[in-house]
Amino acid sequence: MWEIVRAGGPLMWPILLCSVIAAAIILERMWTLQLRRVVPTDLTRRIWALVEAGQINDKVAAALETNSPLGKLLAAGLKSRHRPRAVMMERLEDEGRHVAQDLDRFLNTLGTIAGVAPLIGLLGTVTGIIKAFNAIQEGGMGDPRLLSGGISEALITTAAGLCVAIPSYIAYRHLRRRVDRIVAQMERDVVRFADALNDRGENAEQGE
Repeated sequence: MWEIVRAGGPLMWPILLCSVIAAAIILERMWTLQLRRVVPTDLTRRIWALVEAGQINDKVAAALETNSPLGKLLAAGLKSRHRPRAVMMERLEDEGRHVAQDLDRFLNTLGTIAGVAPLIGLLGTVTGIIKAFNAIQEGGMGDPRLLSGGISEALITTAAGLCVAIPSYIAYRHLRRRVDRIVAQMERDVVRFADALNDRGENAEQGE
């Protein structure tokens, strides 16, 4: 392995760095974006039961904010439950943008790696070919060993760049799709929850 890295020349180091960063991002996002961690099962139902029982207070809302991304949105709705629906939806939209940014964290970096890694490999190909031509100019046509260094550098960096870029791009598309599904599900849950809070508030006012 070490011999391959050395044969690939200096551009192998940024490719290796890209591979380490990409692997770290993929593992972290796969763990963070688990559905049970982002949208816990029955969280909306449990919070609504507390609302019906009149047990919602600042302590419950604060605990809900640290529960999950969905919990942050529900907490924003609870804090605005006594305000007009337009104000509540504005608060939810604002909080939703922050939550979506948190879910998207590092994905742009992963996409950048997927695009840059093959370019670094291509640059290694160019530098390897230049070395091979320099060897030819120095009289290396009769000795294949003088050409092998540049040719091997060209091939190794190209292969290494693609080996980093392909799985990074696949993971990027997969994680992006997962974020889109999660955001869509949270939007449905939060809108239903906000509508229920609004209807409950209107019914309470009519009862008075």
